[in-house]
Amino acid sequence: MSNKWVIKDSDGNVTNAGLKGEETWVRANFDHVEVYVEPNLSVSVENEARMWRNMELASTDQAAQTPDWSNRDNILTYRTALRNWPSTSDFPAKKPVLGV
Repeated sequence: MSNKWVIKDSDGNVTNAGLKGEETWVRANFDHVEVYVEPNLSVSVENEARMWRNMELASTDQAAQTPDWSNRDNILTYRTALRNWPSTSDFPAKKPVLGV
């Protein structure tokens, strides 16, 4: 069975991070090898919710800093709800909504 391998030099520096081959061939041809492990790039639901919240806060920054922005009071209330959201029982299932 072919696997991916990480090939290293004698000092432990990676020289090839994804060589695919049979274990017997790889071990016969390279002195320092490790099984390649795919990185886990999945994002948790909580982290995804925090990323959404951070984007919402960033998108309302200008309105929050402009005293005569229309609907500013609702935006400030929304931003407070966004900042408090991770500590509520609604997190991450129910997102704050502007104007509610």
